[in-house]
Amino acid sequence: MIVSAEWLKEYVSLDLAVEQWADKLTMSGCNLESIEPAGKDFAVDLEITSNRADCLGHIGIARELSVLLDEPLSRPGAIVEPIADLTDSVTSVELQCPDMCPQYMARVVRGVKVAPSPEWLITRLQTVFPGYKPINNIVDITNYVMMECGQPLHAFDFDKLRGQRIVVRKAKTGEKLAAINHVEYTLTPEMCVIADAERPVAIAGVMGGAETEITEGTVNVLVETANFTPLAVRNAARSLKLHSPSSYRFERQIDIQQLDWASRRCCELIQQLAGGELLDEPIVEGDVPDWNPASITLRFARIEEVLGIQIPADECVRILTRLGLPVMGKATRESASFRPPSWRRDLTREIDLIEEIARIHGYDKIPADRPIPVVSGSRSTAERVRQRIEEVLLAAGFNEALTFSFVTEELAKTFVRDASLPDLVLTQTAGEFGNRARTTIIPSLLVARRENERQGNLNAELFEVARVFLGTDPSKPETQPLRVALITGRSFFEVKGILEAVLRVINPALAIAAQPSSISQFAPGRGADLLLNGKLWGILGEVDRNAPFVRDLKLREPATIAEFDLQPLIDQAILVAEAQPLPENPAVTRDLNLVLDEAVTWAALESTVRGSAGPHLEQVRFVDQYRGKHIPAGKKSYVFSMSLRAADRTLTSEEIDTVQATVLKACETGHGAALRG
Repeated sequence: MIVSAEWLKEYVSLDLAVEQWADKLTMSGCNLESIEPAGKDFAVDLEITSNRADCLGHIGIARELSVLLDEPLSRPGAIVEPIADLTDSVTSVELQCPDMCPQYMARVVRGVKVAPSPEWLITRLQTVFPGYKPINNIVDITNYVMMECGQPLHAFDFDKLRGQRIVVRKAKTGEKLAAINHVEYTLTPEMCVIADAERPVAIAGVMGGAETEITEGTVNVLVETANFTPLAVRNAARSLKLHSPSSYRFERQIDIQQLDWASRRCCELIQQLAGGELLDEPIVEGDVPDWNPASITLRFARIEEVLGIQIPADECVRILTRLGLPVMGKATRESASFRPPSWRRDLTREIDLIEEIARIHGYDKIPADRPIPVVSGSRSTAERVRQRIEEVLLAAGFNEALTFSFVTEELAKTFVRDASLPDLVLTQTAGEFGNRARTTIIPSLLVARRENERQGNLNAELFEVARVFLGTDPSKPETQPLRVALITGRSFFEVKGILEAVLRVINPALAIAAQPSSISQFAPGRGADLLLNGKLWGILGEVDRNAPFVRDLKLREPATIAEFDLQPLIDQAILVAEAQPLPENPAVTRDLNLVLDEAVTWAALESTVRGSAGPHLEQVRFVDQYRGKHIPAGKKSYVFSMSLRAADRTLTSEEIDTVQATVLKACETGHGAALRG
């Protein structure tokens, strides 16, 4: 934001050198970028943060200086003298998309004389817009008022509006508009346009059209002052790659309480510099609500707790009232309540008021070595669970990745657990990453692994903890769950072992079960849905590199992926270990080799073993599987190990044989298993 030093003097007395008051602005939060001579003036370039849209005009900067220098602020009265004819007798405004344009105001000035702007107006605009080429007095006035108060305006040649009316609506598919920069743009229904009875004449909040611009032949002018929503303007500007000083201000939200003032100010200057008659009673579509926000209570003792210094209560009240925050009710020694002004919608909390006091009082007055009371905090269960998972994965040789939250349309179709979920699509593409909000992290890690391969880093083992997007309602936590995903070149069973290690550090009692997965991107027979306490928890499997969409990645090395939800682990975490006495009696291990039908899964067999082995069973561990020679067709063999132990004695051979026989009988009955000879 470039301001003119001479222009500022219209609103606040500046007896200091430009470097001195610019330094005060820097110390209060408007960082100085540069000071450049501009004839008899100075162009002061200030960095304005995105929350301070009120400082995108000279009056806003002057308001800051009036507080810093303790000088009164003077604002033009914007006094107009309309004739008896009413605006709605010559035109009308139809507001069809209040979600994109909540308020629209139109005034008409008849009989203007378009001519070059006076020298003082041109000089000021060229100071704040380096290289500015003056157009005519009407257009220059709209730019002047925008730079004066931060409210963008637009002037139409009223006689070129077909039907002499304004329609604020969404663009129609394929509509085109030749803008005042002499470039033709193709519009989409996601854009808000200002139209007349037949065609678009401006892109709302971004740029006007060439067909209705002010020229030397213009006699009657319609002055537009509106409130276009930040998102609508930003989307249109990005889509068209068309950014302007107007769009910059609308994107940061304008002060709707000054719509009428800005409109009157523009008409006041038009009448002064171009003559004409102003019609009475502007047309206003969309209610401009009264400004009545909730008051914010400031506890004066809290100031010292936060800043480390004492600031008298009277001084705090003086600073805030000078900034435009009136005291609500009666202030006491302990506290006072303030109402933020309409141009400071960013002030919503007590800490915001403390920051305002600190920056006006002076950050340089806060000693760097002043002790501030600090209370140590403790990490939440969610943070501790996440840390333990990361420690296990890092110890297992993985590196943490951070990938983009959007994927291409093709990759969005891979490794999907629930195909009924709607696609969340950005209207604008996110470049090479795509424009689909991901429902799984796996495609992003596949792309990361491919890029590592292209750089010569084979078998990149990566994990990521991130949110996925499963619905359109962000207020529901279940639509944006945290998940952990990993990718490696290791085998299915190695990765399953890593996941079991994760469970052990969270809650040793947790166990996962696997069942065949229907995800087509897994190699046949190499993909599983993971169940935790009987509920779907995640997926695990070896990637089929020839599967649709995955094939296009051209992965060189095998890849195994896993993904699981974090919340179930947080809900069931036992992070404080309980001491258990060391076993005093030895464990006895028996290995069994069973021949079963091909359809029998290890999960089903393990469940049968655990259910039949009795109270002395300590562990069941999968050892191996075999298909081939000496095994009938349609059959396979599972080798597993049972560990048995009694707490009070050493188990006898007879007891162990009994357990083994019971297990074999249960497996024979439940699965048709036979002991392999």
